[in-house]
Amino acid sequence: MFRHALLKFMVPAALLLGTQTAFAENRLALVIGQSAYRPVPALPNPANDARAVTQLLTDSGFEVSTASDLSQGQMREAVSDFAGKVAAKGADTVALVFYAGHGLQIDGENFLVPIDIDPKREADIPIQAVRLNDILNTLTSVPSKMRILMLDACRNNPFPELKSAGGGLAIVDAKVGAPGTFLSFSTSPGAVAEDGSGSNSPYTNALLAAGKEQNIPIEETFKRVRLAVNKVTDGRQTPWDSSSLTEDFRFSGTAVAGPKPAAAPKKTG
Repeated sequence: MFRHALLKFMVPAALLLGTQTAFAENRLALVIGQSAYRPVPALPNPANDARAVTQLLTDSGFEVSTASDLSQGQMREAVSDFAGKVAAKGADTVALVFYAGHGLQIDGENFLVPIDIDPKREADIPIQAVRLNDILNTLTSVPSKMRILMLDACRNNPFPELKSAGGGLAIVDAKVGAPGTFLSFSTSPGAVAEDGSGSNSPYTNALLAAGKEQNIPIEETFKRVRLAVNKVTDGRQTPWDSSSLTEDFRFSGTAVAGPKPAAAPKKTG
């Protein structure tokens, strides 16, 4: 009888210990979808991509902040606010940023494009856009367990008059983001990604499928993304990634805190 009672005590205790482990890792995400560009034609899919990825990440235990169609000031504020949330959660936090929209490279430096950008010359891009390195530096400025940056941002240059704007994005090494960083690009360096003929881009479609696979390490997840996108685009597009991760990560099948309601970051005019 004593042994039976002891077992009855040990089972709830083990469950409690498991719960404590499950909530040890915080997961925070910022998702940005840029569709309603003003000076150039709108992109149909980034807003859809942002909604779909928000659901994927919520189901994977992330607390997600989602924002769409941001100006330069709003993008910077969203990233700054997100870094503040990561800092508040503590060093055992996985910080993830997903961006869908236009991206440009000027002289080998990458920029994410706000919806209100209206450059007249190449020199306007650094003034009006948001440097990718600024986002990486902001994320690495606060202690965190891991930083994951996913960019569906290599669509065609929307400003063909800017002759020196390179096609696609320049290569970025994960060491730029310090150890514990994973970078995923929707296509290879210097190449252009497709917006897609359906409701999501080929990259996001592949991510939605691979991210739901149970107990798959992140490296394998994005290998599957790479293979799927390459196949569906007949080789025109091959996603690229770079990693300095020192710990394991899985989107699904890992004990994590339950999903939390999505919240939109504060916007400024």
